[in-house]
Amino acid sequence: MSKDLIKLGVNAKKASKIKIDSKIKNKVLNKFLQLINKNKKIIIKENNKDINFAKKNGLKENLIERLKLNEKKLEGIQASINRIIKLSDPVDRTIDKWKRPNGLFIKKISTPIGVIGIIYESRPNVTSDVSSLCFKSGNVVILRGGSEAYNSNITIANLFRYALKSNNVDQNYVQIVKNKNRKSVNFMLSRMEKFIDIIIPRGGKGLVKKVQDLSSVPIIGHLEGICHTYIDKDADLNMAIKIIHNAKLRNTSICGATETILMHKKIIKKFCNPVLGNLEKNNCEIFGDNFIRKNFHGKSKLANKKNWSTEYLSAKVSVKTVSNILEAINHINKYGTMHTDSIITKNKKSANIFLKNIKSSIAMHNTSTQFADGGEFGFGGEVGISTNKLPPRGPVGLNQLVSYKYEVLGKGQVRN
Repeated sequence: MSKDLIKLGVNAKKASKIKIDSKIKNKVLNKFLQLINKNKKIIIKENNKDINFAKKNGLKENLIERLKLNEKKLEGIQASINRIIKLSDPVDRTIDKWKRPNGLFIKKISTPIGVIGIIYESRPNVTSDVSSLCFKSGNVVILRGGSEAYNSNITIANLFRYALKSNNVDQNYVQIVKNKNRKSVNFMLSRMEKFIDIIIPRGGKGLVKKVQDLSSVPIIGHLEGICHTYIDKDADLNMAIKIIHNAKLRNTSICGATETILMHKKIIKKFCNPVLGNLEKNNCEIFGDNFIRKNFHGKSKLANKKNWSTEYLSAKVSVKTVSNILEAINHINKYGTMHTDSIITKNKKSANIFLKNIKSSIAMHNTSTQFADGGEFGFGGEVGISTNKLPPRGPVGLNQLVSYKYEVLGKGQVRN
């Protein structure tokens, strides 16, 4: 196992020294797009093998849903590749430039990061999205998907490698770990710092914590997505019903789903039943504080401190009363995970206070937390969401997968 992984690392470092121009990058991505289209039946056939394996092993239904590839999901994969093709190449751009009094001319230039290791679970679309984003941003990628999506991931990665080969580009720009043993993950994290520049985990809390605990390589990622939506005293009721429904129930299993609703005490009597009643009608389980339960006519359970720290990733939600916007902000900054938090209000001053004081990587006003996604941000896709305080933060797309260097141009100047 270790020999195979070291070989991947050596191949990756070698490939990372080859610079690819924008035209070739787009030719490779167009070829990949054509191959996905041409091989849909094969991809679905291999995916069915994974689904059958997952069912036999008792994988949860929501994870099987993530795993599943069909015509519609493959169209989504193709749309994502297409968006990435249309985006400008983020490499070798002049980010800034200036001249010093001594005549030195300084330029800040974008550069690829190098070799990126991606460790992920369930979703085979990640194989396509990550390969496309890393390649377009000039980075080499080593993929290590979950064993539950083994056949799907290998098939998609091989199609990308074929697209590289047919354009005379080193196939090792995209490599996939074929060893299903979990020790291969440990080895990537703790023994490959000579080869991998950054690790990005995409998956559940267990995976991300393991990566954070073991990695000797810098990490971009988030542990949990405990996202909040605060309904302010100046909120519009119909807007609140619509946003809360989408933020909680559009897709309960994504990290951008709202897990806690905060309500200003002044609007509880008017808003509580329409907003929460709509969730209950759609089979959402509600955990409320005493004041919420006193005013809500539907079924609810009493919330405790543990609920405020829970990422449900299912049709469950915590609901808390707050006395003012500062109490809402303090609650979010205490219990949140610096992922995504939203305020619903018609009051622009209140919205501004919220946006400026929330510590999260994404702060929103009058919209659903489920927009926390690189594709929705216009990034073409994402390799994940980062809640790190250091950049990149939020959705990590094409322009977040580059670093920079300074080019200093002189005419013989020497320092006094």
